[in-house]
Amino acid sequence: MNIDPRFHACIIAGGSGERFWPLSRSSRPKHLLRLFSERTLLEETIQRLEGVVDRANIWILTNHVQVPLIREALPHFPVSQIVGEPAKRDTAPAAALATGLVRARDPNAVVALLPADALITNSFRLAEQLAQAFRWAGSNAPDGGPRGLLTFAVPPTYPATGFGYLELGDLIETGPEKSRLLKVKRFVEKPDLETARGYMESGRYAWNAGMFIWSVASFMAEVEQNAPELAAFVKDFPQGDPTRYLYARFPSLPKISVDYAVLEKAKSVSTVVADFDWDDVGAWTALPKHLPGDASGNVSRGPVVSVGSSNTIAVSSGRLIALCGLKDIVVVETDDAVLVCHKDHVQDVKNLLPQVPKDAL
Repeated sequence: MNIDPRFHACIIAGGSGERFWPLSRSSRPKHLLRLFSERTLLEETIQRLEGVVDRANIWILTNHVQVPLIREALPHFPVSQIVGEPAKRDTAPAAALATGLVRARDPNAVVALLPADALITNSFRLAEQLAQAFRWAGSNAPDGGPRGLLTFAVPPTYPATGFGYLELGDLIETGPEKSRLLKVKRFVEKPDLETARGYMESGRYAWNAGMFIWSVASFMAEVEQNAPELAAFVKDFPQGDPTRYLYARFPSLPKISVDYAVLEKAKSVSTVVADFDWDDVGAWTALPKHLPGDASGNVSRGPVVSVGSSNTIAVSSGRLIALCGLKDIVVVETDDAVLVCHKDHVQDVKNLLPQVPKDAL
């Protein structure tokens, strides 16, 4: 299959994964963990792009502190395609960086913005749908007008309160491989449990996967109208090494999400309904869905033994973990720290970190 040279993928790999402490650290962020295979989550993300995006058109956007970590973890990945943000902003500046970087090389390009730490096992279907999304984003709508901005919508499998949602509208088009493109009526913030249940029952809502695709022209049209600071940043983006430019301009960009700054104000947003599995792997309780367990629901990795225990999660980095008479507990062991946490409080792990010594962060 010929790969369209206009297609570029920018992988956002700047997060720390605080909820995965003590395995995730400043020197080993979540996307560089080998949680589910011999490859890191970032390596898995790159691998899934094979056959859809040319390797020369894959970019890793991270923060400047993580650049050496990613270079070490991916020794064969081109150094020039790993770009460090000099300040912590948010996803709107990251989207502008991605679009500016690509626009400086090809103003007719199509850009995909993808998270580095999502878990997707059905890589074949993802590749099919990603290729179709690129084609849609790079073409005109059926009425001949601009296509606008595209997202991916994941049909919910449970009433999640930790994800944003999309309210889905009418069908726009069906691709030759049965991908469906729908209108997006609105973006919805993370709901409470009762609201999330209502969303699921209605069948009109889907999880916002944080995966976006747009042509350079479509993105520019929106930011020129709604986010002039981002538009100016993209227009002035230089060819070649952007390091000096980023240090001069990036820290002054507004700290705001791409949803708020661009997508919620956009004239036209549509979404590809995902036919592949997706998990943002946001906390330790995501592991049981992807790792084998015993008859009592205990899931483990590394040397772990248990007796009279049920529904536990145990991850050892070397030392033996022995569980006796425990239920609904998470235990994670590293060479310098041990986490013991009830499953109901895994989202609170990050609140422990201010009390943790700096050399254990």
